[in-house]
Amino acid sequence: MNIDFDIFKIQSNDVLPSRGKILISGPFLRDATFGRSVILLIDHSKEGSMGLIVNKQLPIYLNDIIQDLNYANEIPLFKGGPIGTDTLFYLHTLKDIPGAIPIDEGLYLNGDFARVKEYILQGNTVTDRIRFFLGYSGWESEQLDDEIKENTWIISKEESDYLMSTETKHMWKQALEKMGNKYETWSRFPQVPTLN
Repeated sequence: MNIDFDIFKIQSNDVLPSRGKILISGPFLRDATFGRSVILLIDHSKEGSMGLIVNKQLPIYLNDIIQDLNYANEIPLFKGGPIGTDTLFYLHTLKDIPGAIPIDEGLYLNGDFARVKEYILQGNTVTDRIRFFLGYSGWESEQLDDEIKENTWIISKEESDYLMSTETKHMWKQALEKMGNKYETWSRFPQVPTLN
């Protein structure tokens, strides 16, 4: 019986990081912030990289930090990363928000918050349209490239509607499964092997 031991070799793929791609943490990364995370890259250049963790919901809501929205439905907040945790970021599919930065086809970052607030207070749906984050993830020049070489991250691409609408609890596992082959096997690796 021939066993392909390469399946156990954790190695990042050859996809290059760029705006709109996602970073999937390797299965052995046991960092409290980045373990089992999926990060949408907002920017990647020689100067550094920025992204938002899209699959880690916080135990508080937007209504808890923005008083004007206290009578709107509870809007979940996500942990964008460990940097600038007092700063609010928002991904959305609202193409008419002035100042919004295009991230991918049909997906934008930030823009005129007064217009976003107005959209919410008019009773429009936030689900699948806007996602709010506290903080962001950042890397200095070449730091992310080095982490990719160390096989900390696997790079992939997801559709905007998936990033905005998927139940985030299983997003890390699903992102790996979609890549097939050994990545699918890695998706079943226990988070804490000693408890298995």
